[in-house]
Amino acid sequence: MSAIRTTPRPAAAATPLSRMTALARAELTLLGRTRGALVAALFVPLVMPVSVRSAAEEMDLAGAGLNTGTLVLPAAVGFSLLFAVYAVLVGVFVVRREELVLKRLRTGELRDVEILAGSALPAALTGLAQCLLLTAGCVALLDLSAPSAPHLAVLGLLLGLVMCAALAAATASFTRTGESAQATPMPLLLVSMIGSGMFLPLELMPDRVASVCELLPLTPVVTLVRGGWTGNLSAYEALGAFATAVAWILVAVFAVRRWFRWEPRR
Repeated sequence: MSAIRTTPRPAAAATPLSRMTALARAELTLLGRTRGALVAALFVPLVMPVSVRSAAEEMDLAGAGLNTGTLVLPAAVGFSLLFAVYAVLVGVFVVRREELVLKRLRTGELRDVEILAGSALPAALTGLAQCLLLTAGCVALLDLSAPSAPHLAVLGLLLGLVMCAALAAATASFTRTGESAQATPMPLLLVSMIGSGMFLPLELMPDRVASVCELLPLTPVVTLVRGGWTGNLSAYEALGAFATAVAWILVAVFAVRRWFRWEPRR
């Protein structure tokens, strides 16, 4: 009887999704070992909304058609995006670059966009889970009703996740070391907390100041999330917020394509 020849099956070709998932799994392990990043991602966004609630007691929110819940909830989402996604990812991109991880990844099958997306995925999922947890807590503790326009809140959250990841990569382009990665996110953090309606709603600002603050990166996210709950956001205002958020995403993507470095800055 002649021997039966068998040919080994070719290994399944890796897809972009499988490659990004593998990278994200490794990045999640590394993120879990970084104590400072864990504090920024998990602790700070849970504490900051308490300050907003205290500040809300001294504001005339009813005159602006708001209440404590519709002030604190968008602020809580904003804090999660800023600290759990943006600030953490700036450090991730810079440290991985300085450790030559990004350079080694580029020699394999991974494309540039897959490297950035896979590296950002754990922080983005952490921010998303935190936003959902904080939303549930605000609804339960602040007696919030169901959102009047949930699609606006979902849209604002998704835009915020993409924007913060893109802005983090853009900020990392101009950050030289892992130590300086703790300082370079601060301007956007401070400007967003002060001017994006997180502590003080735009409705309570002078008109000229509010017009400028509407153009800040995180303002459209806060506006869409708040409008999703209050239902007071017109189609024109929602479209304007969406356009502003998309514009910032495009600016960040352009900056990454133009200036992002894959090797240490010497």
